[in-house]
Amino acid sequence: MNIENFLLMLGWLGALIFSSWILSYGAEHLSMRFGAKFVGRTLLSVATTLPEIAIVMYAASVGLYEVAIGAGLGSNILMMTLGLALMLLIATTRLSKAPLKKIDVSTFKIDKIFLLASALISAVLLLDGYNFVDGFIFVGMFVAYVLIAYIEMKREQKANQAVVMHTADNKSVSTPAQVMTSRNDMTKAILAFVAGTIGIVIAAGPFIHSLQTFSEDIGVSTIVLAVIISPIAGEMPEKISMMILARKGAAGAAIAIANVLGSKILNNSLLLGVAIIAAMYHGGFFTTIQNSELLWFQMVLATSITIVALIPLFRRYIGIRVGILLMALYILSIVVQFFAPGEIKPH
Repeated sequence: MNIENFLLMLGWLGALIFSSWILSYGAEHLSMRFGAKFVGRTLLSVATTLPEIAIVMYAASVGLYEVAIGAGLGSNILMMTLGLALMLLIATTRLSKAPLKKIDVSTFKIDKIFLLASALISAVLLLDGYNFVDGFIFVGMFVAYVLIAYIEMKREQKANQAVVMHTADNKSVSTPAQVMTSRNDMTKAILAFVAGTIGIVIAAGPFIHSLQTFSEDIGVSTIVLAVIISPIAGEMPEKISMMILARKGAAGAAIAIANVLGSKILNNSLLLGVAIIAAMYHGGFFTTIQNSELLWFQMVLATSITIVALIPLFRRYIGIRVGILLMALYILSIVVQFFAPGEIKPH
């Protein structure tokens, strides 16, 4: 084992943790203005998925299509199981500053339906391979999701404003629940969010490279690197940000759940669109990412895990029992992935 690569990996991991802490601070304060769901669904999900987008773009642009798609699918498996499990175990125990007995997920109905639909659509479209038409469909799906999230945010702001006006002792002046009263607070939140995002972008590449080098040093196979190690590396900023937010009580947990659901919808839409565009750059406009035994195995596994993980989320409340269930589901998915067929080859 090369100790230098190991220490380098730890150093860049530290930089990611610090950047994620700054990012979570910015996200938490931006949610006071735009709402926890909107910030988690859009701003935070895009910011924390940037390393993964970089992995997918690079892999597809050099012809490693199975690596590109597999990294996105592996990420969905990881965050819908281990990611949510860690968040629940933190938010509902003394690891949180304000432990919750249960977390209300009833307000995430649109996200759950969108995630289920996007997972099924991405699986169906893979049957005959992904091409430029599918790329437009995936990008359009993500744009539609962001627009729906924005419309819902505006409706919630109006509803909150109406409640405040009605209960303000008949006074004509009211303060909407999601509007910051201090312009300085807003500026600090934006700067912190931008600084955290930049820090993640800078640190993610070297961290992923050092992790892959370290994995090769200890003899990890290409398939394990593609579908297990790469998703862990790509999702590291999201996992760290989510765990930090989960320690902050109900508001932080709401942002964390919105981030997980939003980022996985992004993976099933925008991320696949990016992979197709990068493949077109590599092989030409009419390039098709062909379905393969390995790719279909990963797609079936990821879709199945997503559906199973979503079942308890369709209840109103989830708690530590769901977290333990999801942790067991992740371990099962790891075991299953070692039976993945075939080898990864460049196209």
